[in-house]
Amino acid sequence: MEHLRKEVRIVPMTHEHLDEVAALERVCFSDPWSRNMLAEELDNACAAYLAAIDPQDGSVVGYAGLLVVADEGYITNVAVRPESRRAGVASALLDVFVNFAVGNRLAFLTLEVRASNYGAIALYGSRGFRGVGRRRNYYQHPKEDAVIMTREFGGDVDAGAEAADGAAAHGGV
Repeated sequence: MEHLRKEVRIVPMTHEHLDEVAALERVCFSDPWSRNMLAEELDNACAAYLAAIDPQDGSVVGYAGLLVVADEGYITNVAVRPESRRAGVASALLDVFVNFAVGNRLAFLTLEVRASNYGAIALYGSRGFRGVGRRRNYYQHPKEDAVIMTREFGGDVDAGAEAADGAAAHGGV
């Protein structure tokens, strides 16, 4: 099935987006973050959250979060409405974080993903992330391992770019 590319505007997430993002959390995750948890993250000076906005109706179709500690980046969440998946929304959000990492000379970006989420693993692999480990029983409801995926950056050269083709070819793990 061919998917059309969805045009979105990527903007900093604000308190105005919280209701829609909290609803998106409930649709996408078995242990969703609450509206209050999301609001706390907006006030965290070490965190950056993005919203993908449908330019036609102004609705939130996706969002992503990043926590930066020293020169390390931790992607906390990436979520896209089911009807907008496989249309480039998550890719657009990730690209902002990758560009941020390169521009701010982060050593790496890392994240956890459910071991059974093959679509997300392939997406991350296509963006230069590679599987570097597992967290046993990391997820609950249902209980499942997490695959730890990391994209390393080195000095002026992005080490993840060379790994992107190989990681995507091998499913990212």
